[in-house]
Amino acid sequence: MAGLTGAAGRMQAQGTADRSPTIRQREVNQQKRIAEGIENGQLTPRETARIEKQESNLNQEIRRDRKTGGGLSPKERRQINRQQNRLSREIYRQKHDSQTAPPAK
Repeated sequence: MAGLTGAAGRMQAQGTADRSPTIRQREVNQQKRIAEGIENGQLTPRETARIEKQESNLNQEIRRDRKTGGGLSPKERRQINRQQNRLSREIYRQKHDSQTAPPAK
């Protein structure tokens, strides 16, 4: 009976993980969006630098949180998710504002 409960718990945990992208996957996705914005001229060099700096600061915070507590607590994961949401909105806003740069060659 314990084996069934353990397997069901693992399946439920995996199902939850499959629905929401991991912190690392979101970083990769956001980097891809930034690169696309640079490539097609939607992001100016100044906008790109600002977004990259924000992302770098968030990545440093994630590394620090992982080191200090032996992993990320649920509270830290929620905080990181909120920060990644803000960064995602910032990327969207900057890509869709009226400022453009010449497309990269």
